[in-house]
Amino acid sequence: MMMRKTLVTFSKMSGLSALMLTLLLPSSSFAAERKIETTVLAKSTQDWGGSVLEHYAEGQPEVTVARVTIPAGMALPLHEHPFMTAGVVLQGIIEVRTDSGKTHIARAGDAVVELVNQPHGGANIGDEDAVILVVYAGIEGQPVTVPITPVTP
Repeated sequence: MMMRKTLVTFSKMSGLSALMLTLLLPSSSFAAERKIETTVLAKSTQDWGGSVLEHYAEGQPEVTVARVTIPAGMALPLHEHPFMTAGVVLQGIIEVRTDSGKTHIARAGDAVVELVNQPHGGANIGDEDAVILVVYAGIEGQPVTVPITPVTP
């Protein structure tokens, strides 16, 4: 019986302490310390190579948000995007390069506006997985990434 009484007393004391803290600390002080923030990571009329972005395509818009992980030492094959694509590197470091040799390095935190209808590939040049959050502004039923098949002589 004595143990039960001790537990009840402790429980009441804990509840009383929580109530006192709530009354002493105004809730508005917590709200005043934090604000909703918006940081624009990329806003452009050009891709990373300097080309002006193409006009939007006709058809039912379809937005795809994807997380792409490229293991250390691996590369994406040569491909192109028929629609506007943008991404943010969440982790790692990547090198994006065109078939003509133009390159762009993006590290964690960097935003990239991708090339449209221009063959390119990306490689993880770091020693950890590269993770990219990609947003494709496509058209329903049409691919957002098209592989480029190398021409053999």
